[in-house]
Amino acid sequence: MSKLDQYYRFSKVAGVNIHIQSNGQPLIQVCQVEANGNQLDITKKFTDLTSINQLKEHLPAKAVISLNLSGKGILHKRIDKVETIDQNAFSKVLPNVKLEDFYMQNFISGEYSFVSIARKTEAGKWLNQLNELNFQPLLLSLGVFPIENIIPQLNIYEHQAIIGGYQIQRNDKGEWIDVKATEESSAFAIKLASEKMDEKLLIPYATAFQLVMINQLDTVRANDEKLDKILNAKQSEQKLKVQGVIALAVIFTLLLLNYVTLSWFNSSNAVLSEQVGKYAETTSNEQEVSDKIKQKQTLLHALGWDGGINKSILIDQVASLMPPEITLQAISVNPVDVADSRVQKMVVYDDKKIIITGNSEKIIPVNEWIARIKTKSWVKNIQLENFAFDNELNTGRFIIAINY
Repeated sequence: MSKLDQYYRFSKVAGVNIHIQSNGQPLIQVCQVEANGNQLDITKKFTDLTSINQLKEHLPAKAVISLNLSGKGILHKRIDKVETIDQNAFSKVLPNVKLEDFYMQNFISGEYSFVSIARKTEAGKWLNQLNELNFQPLLLSLGVFPIENIIPQLNIYEHQAIIGGYQIQRNDKGEWIDVKATEESSAFAIKLASEKMDEKLLIPYATAFQLVMINQLDTVRANDEKLDKILNAKQSEQKLKVQGVIALAVIFTLLLLNYVTLSWFNSSNAVLSEQVGKYAETTSNEQEVSDKIKQKQTLLHALGWDGGINKSILIDQVASLMPPEITLQAISVNPVDVADSRVQKMVVYDDKKIIITGNSEKIIPVNEWIARIKTKSWVKNIQLENFAFDNELNTGRFIIAINY
């Protein structure tokens, strides 16, 4: 993954699973995810919507959609592994019909191909309705198979798992060997990382995840030349925007550097011309004065002095914004820089920095606290340095660093 891939990708995607019930009525689940650097957050989640028009109440216009269809009208069949489904291979799944009349998805796992098909006239109407609602569907998948890309994130360790109305059977290698629909629910609470997840949201989350990470994993999706063209065009547009911003930033930086350099040279030349006579008389004292200044600066740095900022006020402001779900452990202002202290063989402080440690069962309150702190004008930078879930204490431990 290159450094620019995180900017080329779609940063906000809504995964939408439309499950067609036996009576023909849809049951819709939505999970919107947002990528920020190496972090992926779930920003919206809805279950059991009964009309596609309800999406307008929950998602913004032009929202990027990764669509999954399941239930009635979606046929799944396991066959021996084939890399490409042609008309002959397709006839093993559905005899006496034309391949071009169906959306087809070939999910390969181990020795098998799990082929999923949906009639274009039926499945295509959902894509058309999404477009009519001013959304942007870019990916289509069928059934439970996109779950494959998020299984490492789930607390599923057995060969058999029940997810979103499907019973999945895998072998010791993690390869799929059987899938069938079921009315049962999972016997245990499913967790996504350390957070409990409604089983109904796993398929829409998986479909959203694979569109966000489309350049880093093998997507499980149905064939659709029209969607592929739209997706490729959107990716090219995204890359062009990023590259344009980079080019403008480089040009602006070069112009600014040129201006600053020219101004500095002009200013320095004028000052030097005026003071050349004075410097000739004080050359012998210059080194002594310079050494004293350096000594005082070193002493101030060692003492941790940072301009007389009232640190207690900063701590009060940070603490007043803390959500109730968080347990504060410690706040350290200008902590000791251990690495630098060893090099210089003296105590050296990490100037203008606040380290906060504490506990939270979930990462969402921590992110909310970071967002609140970020609104303070004195905060130059803030980041979550670590969040790790402690299974023994059943809570998460976090470290937040603030530069002021």
